[in-house]
Amino acid sequence: MKVKPLGERVLLERVDPEEEKTSGGIYLPDTAKEKPMEAKVVEVGPGKRNEKGEVTPLELKVGDKVIISKWGGTEIKIDGKEYTIIGEDEILAKIEK
Repeated sequence: MKVKPLGERVLLERVDPEEEKTSGGIYLPDTAKEKPMEAKVVEVGPGKRNEKGEVTPLELKVGDKVIISKWGGTEIKIDGKEYTIIGEDEILAKIEK
């Protein structure tokens, strides 16, 4: 199934941190882990409309990595995978390499 966000919304896939154990060597079960704050942009909406009705494109593009708040956005499941739909203005930062 293909999902295209509307307006200024972005479809994200949260990226799990690679560390699954604490610094003391204790492995954490999935229920004890915090939600990841890093996410990958999967799809972007067309953009935001200004007062004149013109569409201003989003700054983000597919493949960008971003930082979002732990509980930001709306979680959905598509074909068994979890995604987050969030407004571009709710994204905290873009990760640049």
